[in-house]
Amino acid sequence: MAKARLESWEVSDAFWKRVEPLIPQRRARPTKRKYERKPGGGRKPKEPRQVFEAIVYVLRTGCQWKALPSERFGSASAIHKRFLEWEKAGFFLALWRAGLAEYDEMEGIAWRWQSIDGALLKAPLALESVGPNPTDRGKKWEQANAAGGRAWSPAIDHRDRG
Repeated sequence: MAKARLESWEVSDAFWKRVEPLIPQRRARPTKRKYERKPGGGRKPKEPRQVFEAIVYVLRTGCQWKALPSERFGSASAIHKRFLEWEKAGFFLALWRAGLAEYDEMEGIAWRWQSIDGALLKAPLALESVGPNPTDRGKKWEQANAAGGRAWSPAIDHRDRG
């Protein structure tokens, strides 16, 4: 029985067909040395679709890398390592550009009307709405008078600590 709806982090077959050509190929090992893999020695690299789905899972759920469900995705450190490799290779920038171009073809982006908004200064009314800095609470000049209305002073002016 087929699932009626995919979870938000699952990658559909149609989406994977568009993403797969953008995935960077892994570098081959240098040819001067011959590597022989012993039977059962080490783990094979994870499939790119599984890695991509794990990355989408982290982005959609906001979980930490170490909180990835290992029964579904395997080692979180291996996924994160591949994420860093793909980031360095420019995969995510290429994916963003491809998605933006596809959206532009479908909907049409009004490029002349785009604007960027930003602020480089503190908000002028921020101090009024937030109040004084919490780290200044213990300073002498901000302390209120005692409950009786009189300022508190010690009974002894000087104590010899020698």
